[in-house]
Amino acid sequence: MLRTHTCGELNINHINESVTLSGWVQKSRDLGGMTFVDLRDRYGITQLVFNMDTDAGLCKQARKLGREFVIKATGKVAERSNKNLKIPTGEIEIIVSELEILNTSEVPPFTIEDETDGGEDLRMKFRYLDLRRNPIKNNMALRHKMAIETRSYLDSQGFFEIETPFLIKSTPEGARDFVVPSRMNEGQFYALPQSPQTFKQLLMVAGYDRYFQIVRCFRDEDLRADRQPEFTQIDCEMAFVTQDDVLSTFEGMTKHLFKKVKGIGIDYDFPRMSYDDAMRLYGSDKPDIRFGMQFVELNELAQGKGFGVFDDAELVVGINAEGCAEYSRKQLDQLTDFVKKPQIGAKGLVYVKYNLDGTVKSSVDKFFDENALKAWAEKFGAKPGDLMLVLAGDANKTRKALNELRLEMGKQLGLRDPKVFKPLWVVDFPLLEWDEETNRFYAMHHPFTSPKPEDVPLLENDPGKVRANAYDLVINGVEIGGGSIRIHNKGLQKKMFEILGFSDEEAQNQFGFLMNAFEYGAPPHGGIALGFDRLTALFGGSDSIRDFIAFPKNNAGRDMMIDSPSTISQEQLDELRLKILN
Repeated sequence: MLRTHTCGELNINHINESVTLSGWVQKSRDLGGMTFVDLRDRYGITQLVFNMDTDAGLCKQARKLGREFVIKATGKVAERSNKNLKIPTGEIEIIVSELEILNTSEVPPFTIEDETDGGEDLRMKFRYLDLRRNPIKNNMALRHKMAIETRSYLDSQGFFEIETPFLIKSTPEGARDFVVPSRMNEGQFYALPQSPQTFKQLLMVAGYDRYFQIVRCFRDEDLRADRQPEFTQIDCEMAFVTQDDVLSTFEGMTKHLFKKVKGIGIDYDFPRMSYDDAMRLYGSDKPDIRFGMQFVELNELAQGKGFGVFDDAELVVGINAEGCAEYSRKQLDQLTDFVKKPQIGAKGLVYVKYNLDGTVKSSVDKFFDENALKAWAEKFGAKPGDLMLVLAGDANKTRKALNELRLEMGKQLGLRDPKVFKPLWVVDFPLLEWDEETNRFYAMHHPFTSPKPEDVPLLENDPGKVRANAYDLVINGVEIGGGSIRIHNKGLQKKMFEILGFSDEEAQNQFGFLMNAFEYGAPPHGGIALGFDRLTALFGGSDSIRDFIAFPKNNAGRDMMIDSPSTISQEQLDELRLKILN
């Protein structure tokens, strides 16, 4: 046997047992007459001991071991004199009697430690080495646990796990597709699925009323910390359900994961917030409700006083940062610089300090006297010691900018604790959004999202006001997933395609298979897709999903390890009848 135990298994109860361990050399320490080697595998670290007095040849062999050598060591378990209680095996060591080098190793390009000296690009290039580090290993273990518990819960609720195709038909709307040329069908292409949306609806037509899949999806879009060109969803669909049924089921799944994976019990119903309220109070459709600082609108109090920035604005709105009146001028200038960043886009920042002595100090006190500013404070619900921060301008842009400022203040004040979780449902999204450039409506979610039944008449004369039977699960300001009750009526689906600018021929060409299926008894149905990578990263306390994916890609969509994407041979291009244009 190459090992009788793992490197994380042995303890004081194994004293005097003869064992064989195999693994990688973490580090070696030569103390003259003794050599100590830390042997590592997936399960932990065990200390090996070589004694020059008892076996000089074996000790000399041990001194030649380099970092990451793969070895097999046999010996007896002994109690350590200098115990390391920080690790499970820290009370014992192995007095080695036999040593075999299974493989040597080059010197690694970065230290394989919890705190490594390797930069992200270097670690991604040598990802197979990075995966040996405890933080990444723990992330992979968390991901595994999340998948197991997801399957366990959904199985208990009567769901079938059913696979759907990866080579499908390219359809409009949504993000850009990755396309795959077909050698056997000249001039034609498959697309990789952005989600299994149409297939899971077809499964409902087929009578499989509870479907799920932990599935890979693909989107050709610009990347960031929480996006990858290939990602994983917990994709689900249910038939004969209402919105409340879907929310109840997947609220239950989320609570199950918190309990089983994090040991956190959530004994309350997740709050529900309308899209309109989320935008009005937080400037975001994924509000972080771990802390307050809800938006307060000041148009009535702030306009008409001769201050042009406010008078010319569509919206004057602010937040109250409790206990921050002591912020220095330097700190306030830094906040002003923050909101003026191009990606945030505010033109400036107005502050009002409500000092502990009851006086008020503001950057606009030339235009507003103390009584006026105290009226602001009353509107904010501010008390002495608080700091009010106000932005003004175009309503949508100002709300988005104030959302960023609110999150920054939450971060500065330590209110965004990664160990605290506050989930909620955001509901009643707009069904459609208008695009000024193309002068047409687009589906805010996808073309199969059902409108609220009471809003259906508005499709004829005011489609922009129609609310969707759609919902998002948000946790700590992160959109974890979203879904909707689908359109199952062919007439309503045809109307939706008309509003989105599809001719009957285009709709039939793109979605005819689904429309035809609806002719054969489509049940009412709805579902949700949860971002598995994002959910795992959230449970792991990280903003980035990369370290929770075994082999991620960088911001340019490149796999640094295998150097992909890459060119293909002229022979392959010829087989596919493709020509590369310069």
